[in-house]
Amino acid sequence: MTEFYRPAHLPHVPYLFFTGKGGVGKTSAASATAVNLADQGKKVLIVSTDPASNLQDVFETALTNKPAQVQGVPNLFALNLDPETAAAAYREKVVGPYRGKLPQTVITQMEEQLSGACTTEIAAFDEFTNLLINKEISDEYDHVLFDTAPTGHTLRLLQLPSAWGGFISESSHGASCLGPLSGLEHKKTSYSQAVQALSANEKTTLILVARPDIASLHEAGRASAELKEIGIQNQLLLINGVLQSKMSDDEVSSTFYDRQRKALENIPSSLKQMVQYQLPFVPYSLTGIQKLRNLFLPEANYTEDASQTEEPLFEMQKLAEMVEEFSVQNKRVIFTMGKGGVGKTSVASAIALGLAEKGHSVHLTTTDPAANLKEMVSHSQGKANLTISQIHPETEVEKYKQEMIKKSGKELDAESLAYLKEDLNSPCTEEIAVFRAFADVVEQSERDIVIIDTAPTGHTLLLLDAAESYHKEMARAAGEVPASVKKLLPRLRNPEETAVVIVTLPEATPVLEANRLQSDLKRAEITPKWWVINQSLLAAETNDPILKSKAYSEKPWIAIVQSELAQNSVVIPWLKEAATGFSGLLQQDPV
Repeated sequence: MTEFYRPAHLPHVPYLFFTGKGGVGKTSAASATAVNLADQGKKVLIVSTDPASNLQDVFETALTNKPAQVQGVPNLFALNLDPETAAAAYREKVVGPYRGKLPQTVITQMEEQLSGACTTEIAAFDEFTNLLINKEISDEYDHVLFDTAPTGHTLRLLQLPSAWGGFISESSHGASCLGPLSGLEHKKTSYSQAVQALSANEKTTLILVARPDIASLHEAGRASAELKEIGIQNQLLLINGVLQSKMSDDEVSSTFYDRQRKALENIPSSLKQMVQYQLPFVPYSLTGIQKLRNLFLPEANYTEDASQTEEPLFEMQKLAEMVEEFSVQNKRVIFTMGKGGVGKTSVASAIALGLAEKGHSVHLTTTDPAANLKEMVSHSQGKANLTISQIHPETEVEKYKQEMIKKSGKELDAESLAYLKEDLNSPCTEEIAVFRAFADVVEQSERDIVIIDTAPTGHTLLLLDAAESYHKEMARAAGEVPASVKKLLPRLRNPEETAVVIVTLPEATPVLEANRLQSDLKRAEITPKWWVINQSLLAAETNDPILKSKAYSEKPWIAIVQSELAQNSVVIPWLKEAATGFSGLLQQDPV
């Protein structure tokens, strides 16, 4: 069995980076590690660059972008770097000099290309570069811990000479979500020093945080390979949230435990050779110094008073009500959106089957290569009205990349071509390539209600829209938007035709990330009306004391979704068996 994690296991290096997908427990792991190291007499600084950071809640201390003493831990200091503020300043450095000198359509194009997640990450990197290369910091602290690390893609881009030249309108393709770094060219040397520090084994260790589920472990494997490409070899894997035992007479407990063990047995081969540690499933929120200290005590009690889980559930609408509204209003395009692992595919399948059972002609499509849609819809009487398809992202991305390189590469020198190829590795490229394939499906299915599992962010939609406007204004071939996409963009903004369903989990990070996604869509003039809170233990029936405590911790996040974020909301319980069809999910609706 994999060893239980202790900070003493970490190499004695000054910089520790905790990285992983949202919701895997990076902040909790980093914070507990920081407290433990400080308790050992080390002087520690913990830094968060996560837009959804709750570091101040974890330490119950007000934080700014300057180190603040954490109460109750004399050797521990913490600070929050606000990446959104940094990104706004970064955009203005790049765009500001061109205001009033270039057409407004060009300015809009520049601003949108600098509004993506990659730009936010580069701006955050600009902020913590100072911490990595600042000798005063390294002299003052024994360890600096970073909650969230830059991706391999961003680090590779920073190493490319062409990334630092020109400005955004010179980009000869329509996929960029990064833009040039010319606004920060004076920091090129310090960026280079920071990248070198990250790849120095004697200075930096990268802790990949994952959950014991297949999707999370595969994402950790991908991130590991990406970071190794640019020289960050000093990595270890921390699997967070492992249920230590099960109640054999409790079906939820047994299934939960067995699913985790199956995922751990089938860990990606790229991770098997890596040093691995585990942290236990902790059902309560890791806020406050004592709880952070308890995480590393084997005898700690991981349950809390779960009596309040017996209270009635919140008033929530049912999945059947959402499907009935889509049917009555005759929605023609329905998206399910959310972060990976929240259950978008099963929700999309349930909506498709529900509408098919009502007599509608429905087409369901997904980009999830692991989704077995035929199995999901096999137990429904409405399947005669339902057609399905799968879009393979890798195929679509490669096709899009080759198209862009063929269109633009002939006029580029070797350095610029390298920049173009790296820029085409950005997350926006996949969103745009897949969205074009989705648009083709919708174009071919005018007679059907089209259910789309996974959709582009509001940023990508605005980027496509800006590219189209830019094309019209400048009469350039670059960034050309296909006719199917041009037709679909205004359609998505029409609430009479289109509905967006945001899928999330009843936990802090998934809810905060879903809210950012909703804000992103609203910028693109798309307002989601429905949220689905999936995999709720609060809505399931379990007597396992640890899982019941976890269920209780869901209540405030369900309340926030219901009262503050969603116009309408549905709760789907954590299912003991994989959902097979609308009727299966319908039966599991809370009462």
